[in-house]
Amino acid sequence: MLTLDVEKANDVAVVRCSGRLVRGTEISTLRDAVVSEKNTRIMVLDLSEVEALDAGGLNALVSLQLWSRSHGVQLKLVNPSAFVREMLISMRLDRVFDISSLHDALLVLSRPPRQESKCAMAW
Repeated sequence: MLTLDVEKANDVAVVRCSGRLVRGTEISTLRDAVVSEKNTRIMVLDLSEVEALDAGGLNALVSLQLWSRSHGVQLKLVNPSAFVREMLISMRLDRVFDISSLHDALLVLSRPPRQESKCAMAW
């Protein structure tokens, strides 16, 4: 069974996942939770407590990555359990996803958004 806890602050949503991310209702539950978050700029999936992941779960993560790109949302995978990290690496999906520790993700999220500098050039 997959359990989700969703928290949202401004335009950042954090989805804490625990349990099994496997083919069936678990995948639908995760997809519904991610897609239902409106006005989200960054979606963080905390995978630290995911104990099982099958091909259906990997496919769901790839599908969510594609969905997020097409909707202008940054999808970040945070703290994958050792098993999940090993699966992502062995399938070479570590090259597809932005994977980081929770500490690193919090540092990035705590920074103010970059503002374009408008410098006048004198010639």
